[in-house]
Amino acid sequence: MQKKWVVSAKRADFQGIAKRFGIDQVTARIIRNRDVVGDEALKEYLYGSLEDLNDPAQMKDITLAAELLQEKIEQEKHIRILGDYDIDGVQSVYILYSALRRCHAQVDYAIPDRVADGYGLNERLVRQAKQQGTDTLLTCDNGIAAAKEIALAKELGMTVIVTDHHEVPYEEAEDGSRVYCIPPADAVVNPKQIDCCYPFKNLCGAAVVFKLVQVLYDLMGFPGEEALQYLENAAFATVGDVMDLQGENRILVKEGLKSLNHTKNYGMRALASRNQLAPGAIRAYHIGFVLGPCLNASGRLDTAKRALKMLLAEDEYQAAEYAGDLYDLNASRKEMTEQGVQQAKELIQQMGLERDKVLVIYLPDCHESLAGIIAGRIREQYNRPVFVLTRSGDGVKGSGRSIEQYSMFEEMSKCKELFTKYGGHPMAAGLSLPEEHVDVFRRKINENTTLTEEDLCGKIVIDVPMPLSYISKDFVEELNILEPFGKSNEKPLFADRDIEIISIRIVGKNQNVCKMQVKSVGSAVMTALYFGEPGRLFRFLEEKYGSRALEQAMAGMGGGMKVSLAYYPEVNRFNGRETIQIVVRYFC
Repeated sequence: MQKKWVVSAKRADFQGIAKRFGIDQVTARIIRNRDVVGDEALKEYLYGSLEDLNDPAQMKDITLAAELLQEKIEQEKHIRILGDYDIDGVQSVYILYSALRRCHAQVDYAIPDRVADGYGLNERLVRQAKQQGTDTLLTCDNGIAAAKEIALAKELGMTVIVTDHHEVPYEEAEDGSRVYCIPPADAVVNPKQIDCCYPFKNLCGAAVVFKLVQVLYDLMGFPGEEALQYLENAAFATVGDVMDLQGENRILVKEGLKSLNHTKNYGMRALASRNQLAPGAIRAYHIGFVLGPCLNASGRLDTAKRALKMLLAEDEYQAAEYAGDLYDLNASRKEMTEQGVQQAKELIQQMGLERDKVLVIYLPDCHESLAGIIAGRIREQYNRPVFVLTRSGDGVKGSGRSIEQYSMFEEMSKCKELFTKYGGHPMAAGLSLPEEHVDVFRRKINENTTLTEEDLCGKIVIDVPMPLSYISKDFVEELNILEPFGKSNEKPLFADRDIEIISIRIVGKNQNVCKMQVKSVGSAVMTALYFGEPGRLFRFLEEKYGSRALEQAMAGMGGGMKVSLAYYPEVNRFNGRETIQIVVRYFC
């Protein structure tokens, strides 16, 4: 779909900021565009370190949870960790299991099967834990919405500790106020509780348990530095669970990436090696799009325990074997995802769903583990909230992916009577419902929405209109201080207009890179690379300027074609030479 280009116009004293912090005014503009306001926030953004992290003890019930764990460890009671099958869940289980073993706890773990169990606690898992002698259930990345299951565990005589980061379920009172439903656990550690004093609310599940381990280690008399070995896991999960890279999350990821690039974990090293990532080269991008999907593929197509075993591997050989399995599973997942995306597009056209403001797509035969990925891909193309539903053993399951203007969890709560189970975030959700409710859900979720046509108009937000002639090596290297990039701290986007294409050709092993020589109005000449679908750019140029002009450019003879480009600058290092180039994201 055609998207509107808009320039971010947030205001501040950019000259003053640049002078006080020794940065370029363009860099100051970018930081302001990330809603970083005030010198203290700027200082944390630019120079935030582990010392700037909040005190874990501020989190409601965290000290109580640590004291309960200490008591169970000393009494040699059996503790079972109950996690989730995604990146955040796997990393959370790894942190807790490793840390509790360090404390000499009698501990094991269970991770629900995505298909057989679904998300989080269920009655089978609770009863199984009791039958197998479990004294204490410890949840991570789930539990806040499992009041019924936790009540059962309490009836069976188990101690229950919940650690989670998902939205707290609520009932709406007659006066319109919300009554939050906290499960009847012995301790509930979740910064999103209304009465939790922890100042940063947007931690992922692994970051919450990292904080718990810090408190537990302090109680057990271990040096504080020992808990920091799990910083890389919390960082990995923060990126993998697509949390906002702002405030404390930004510090966790920035510092965690330092540890990850020098990790001693055999599994992490093997997975990086299998994906041809050298030590020191891992960035947030690689977690989100290279390493993370391999961990997720385990829980999607097989069992998440395979990913956990990789992290727990005690030698290089074992780690390499598990890493290879995850790599192969992810390759299969990619192929199956492409098939699902194509089926979804065909269904949208056949049923005329493009008229809906919220897309509900029912793909009965799609592997249910791929629903979220397919929903995300369709959202990107249609720029609207998307639910992808699949047939499961006991009805229909699905996942949703949203846009910034639409809180998925809030909107689902308006028709919660249709679901047998639901939960999630503003930007993502999961649900189960009877098959006969699918069409009713599609109708109701659209009837209830307040989304406007403007909300659904895709936008490309330009940070700074910047001529190519402004780019220098020093400026490009300064942009590195803005990393790590991710949700709510996206890689900056610049734009320049009337850029002449001197030459153009397709390169790359898979013929998926368009390489151009371009010239700006200010006479700057440099290489421009466009990844992904070179055919789109070629079709655009041919329609606008004709085949003759395109042929001339392909022969390196110009052709008079001029375009506007949205881009990001890079320094290309090859054979000891350094040259500036741009990576093109959008064109018009």
